[in-house]
Amino acid sequence: MAKLEPKPKLSRHQTASGPRWAVNGRALPDAFHLDLLLQRSLAAIEDALESGGTSERLEGTLIAPIEDTQEVWAAGVTYLRSRQARVAESSAADLYQMVYDAERVEVFLKAIGWRVLGHGDAVRLRRDSNWNVPEPELTLLLNRAGEIVGYTAGNDVSSRDIEGQNPLYLPQAKIYDGACALGPGIVIASADNMRSLQIRMTIERNGKVLFEGETSSARLKRSLEEMVAWLTRELSFPEGAFLMTGTGLVPPDEFSLAEGDEVRIQVGELSLENRVA
Repeated sequence: MAKLEPKPKLSRHQTASGPRWAVNGRALPDAFHLDLLLQRSLAAIEDALESGGTSERLEGTLIAPIEDTQEVWAAGVTYLRSRQARVAESSAADLYQMVYDAERVEVFLKAIGWRVLGHGDAVRLRRDSNWNVPEPELTLLLNRAGEIVGYTAGNDVSSRDIEGQNPLYLPQAKIYDGACALGPGIVIASADNMRSLQIRMTIERNGKVLFEGETSSARLKRSLEEMVAWLTRELSFPEGAFLMTGTGLVPPDEFSLAEGDEVRIQVGELSLENRVA
């Protein structure tokens, strides 16, 4: 069996001179910007990164692998488990069954780049919500043409009680300070490398595991390309974009996050860790 070549992995670091990107731990030139890289095709991105790193190793603190010019969008009700959770929490249960079965994919804005947290940062609870959960998600990186060129791990923190009260409250349940984390880096890869990625989540409180679960991107009802096609149908992303693909892991209904909880989300080879504030 042929040995698989390791995929390039981008990371972003806070240094004394400001944010700096690296590939496989090697610093990229100061002039490197993700939005410029995302003007290229996947093949061109791989070629550019193959010889793009310097000999300098970056050891600075990891920060979210996104720039201010990118947006994070999300697709909803893409796993059977997420459909079940939405039906259970909502007074409009039939609506979510319809979304799950519909041709059109549910997509919504989750965050803009400067709002996104990274590995080690503290995600937040909504102060007007009593039922908050993390949602582990394979998160796609798209270039300006809408081509899937990589992935990262995402935490789509959500307020289930607000979302369940009325479907029109979805933006408030999903979009608030500290509700979106990505990281710790970006694996540059094609969609074919993401068909059956393992996705795991562990939640700890005071050193005790309260929830752990595992699923796979192979359980997605929608294909990755289908979700991207609906997102980009009438919407352009000249600087590239990220798309969360939904969650197949939902804690039991009696569970809600609390301050101090530790959440670890693993997607493929990436492991994103965040404390709850």
